[in-house]
Amino acid sequence: MEQMTQNGSQKSEVFHFVMIKPTHYDDEGYPIQWAYSPIPSNSLASVNGLALDCARRNILGENVEIKLHSFDETKNRVKPKKIIKMIERTGGKCMIGFVGVQSNQFPRTVDLAQPFLEAGLPVCVGGFHISGCLSMLPELPGDIKEAQEMGICFFAGEAEDGRMDEVLIDAYKGQLKPLYNYLKDLPDITDSPIPILHHTEIDKKVGSYASFDIGRGCPFECSFCTIINVHGRKSRFRTADDLEKIVRENIANGVKKFFVTDDNLARNKNWEDLFDRLIHLRETEDIRVKMTIQVDTLCHRIPNFIEKAAKAGVHHCFIGLENINPDNLLAAKKRQNKITEYREMLLAWKKYPVFINAGYILGFPNDTRESILHDIEIIKRELPIDILYFFFLTPLPGSEDHKNLAAEGAWMDPDMNKYDLNQRVSHHSGSMSDEEWEAAHRDAWAAFYTQEHMETVIRRLFACGGNRKRVPYRRLAFYNFFPRYWPVHPLEGGFVPRRYRNDRRPTFKRESVFVFYPRYFAKFAVFNFRFFRLWYKLGKFAKKLAKDPKRFEYTDLALTPPGDGEYEDYGLFAETRGGQAAVEKKQRQDEIRERVIAAE
Repeated sequence: MEQMTQNGSQKSEVFHFVMIKPTHYDDEGYPIQWAYSPIPSNSLASVNGLALDCARRNILGENVEIKLHSFDETKNRVKPKKIIKMIERTGGKCMIGFVGVQSNQFPRTVDLAQPFLEAGLPVCVGGFHISGCLSMLPELPGDIKEAQEMGICFFAGEAEDGRMDEVLIDAYKGQLKPLYNYLKDLPDITDSPIPILHHTEIDKKVGSYASFDIGRGCPFECSFCTIINVHGRKSRFRTADDLEKIVRENIANGVKKFFVTDDNLARNKNWEDLFDRLIHLRETEDIRVKMTIQVDTLCHRIPNFIEKAAKAGVHHCFIGLENINPDNLLAAKKRQNKITEYREMLLAWKKYPVFINAGYILGFPNDTRESILHDIEIIKRELPIDILYFFFLTPLPGSEDHKNLAAEGAWMDPDMNKYDLNQRVSHHSGSMSDEEWEAAHRDAWAAFYTQEHMETVIRRLFACGGNRKRVPYRRLAFYNFFPRYWPVHPLEGGFVPRRYRNDRRPTFKRESVFVFYPRYFAKFAVFNFRFFRLWYKLGKFAKKLAKDPKRFEYTDLALTPPGDGEYEDYGLFAETRGGQAAVEKKQRQDEIRERVIAAE
């Protein structure tokens, strides 16, 4: 979408900066797109905010107008020929920037870049795939080398602290370097230009969400994570003033819901100042925001963190649960997750009307199909989680897992398009065959999202003080539906799928109109019928329950606070690999703590 960056002034030259956040292809070779898609890209918002600042400062000179065009391809069809014609009409000076490109989006990026390169336009690609490979591998993989040979330049690292200026000036002069590598020089993001998107990039998102980061970096060492090797393990933060500016500018765009992309907001040293500022805005100016945040499983140990999060407007939290087997967590260097504290942490959130989302990884070395399904039943029975996302354990480029497998020469799927956490791209390091691992992934979704368990989740939400508006049964329908009836992960899902016959991946044969359109409309009709039937069914149950005067009396094992000496009563501890050892360690720590208190 075009953004006018100068008003009322006459410029003799125009420079176009086209920012594209690409999608990736589905199993049938079509770009995954929706008329209404959930969360806008924070990478796109960050680069757009930096570019707006460059335009305001006239970094290309007083006579050069910088025009910004941003496209989130999850909802906007990108037409290279149309963009090329627009640029040629105004002199042809530009840069085509592919923003925040993840590994699964790299093939689509290269395909989209081809016509721009053929037209002689400069193309620069940044994002986690480039940065991750540069940070962890001794040499660049073949797909990146081939893209370099095509003439694509790459940007690795973060673009604050004048880096955006350098790239745009070089592009304006026709002197783009093959590589801009800032991985070893992580910038301070305090007072830097804020992430912001033009309102046209937000108003069609489901619920009108915007996204931003308030901090970067993570101190933990999870072997499957790419963030620690791209954003670093030293955390850097924005200030409460920065947060207020982000909120106010988005409210001016009509947006009051936010997805905070920080990997772990609980590790932000300024968390209290941030929450206090939002609480102050709510109390003094009635500025009420709603936020989805990501936190670790130790956040409940921080005094007042959860209470203030709820007061500040947090209504959804994502927790990296990852697994309930301590041996698996240890193997992935996820040492910060303590299963003996899972229920305590979850019940601390359940005191407030906060919807709990948790991620769960399938395919750790000790996993089998049987153990996975057994553990899911324990979670359903003993942990008050509302939504559980399932992912394949994936060796993402930029992670330690990928680096180790590459060094060993182990098989990894060469098609980067599949690295979306929803497809198997390596062999299981334990006893599962490829077929068993894939079956376990399919069965996990079906096991958690049974009609019976979804109704249990709704009962728990009401029992914890929710009402019909605070019981998002639509989200339950969403996560039940996608993995089984539309082959994309729910986090990539949306409403009203878009498909264009001519946009199919070049490695796939273009379909006849007599095949493509009947199949598309039939699939769309079945999609809507099944989805809205489930939506209606859950909504009817929630409506009926809302009228039940005894709904607040409901309780079950997951809502029961653990008492002293009750560890052996729970399958979480007695029936998981390493569970008993975790209990014994916790008991030793409790005894030491009690002795210290007694001595004082």
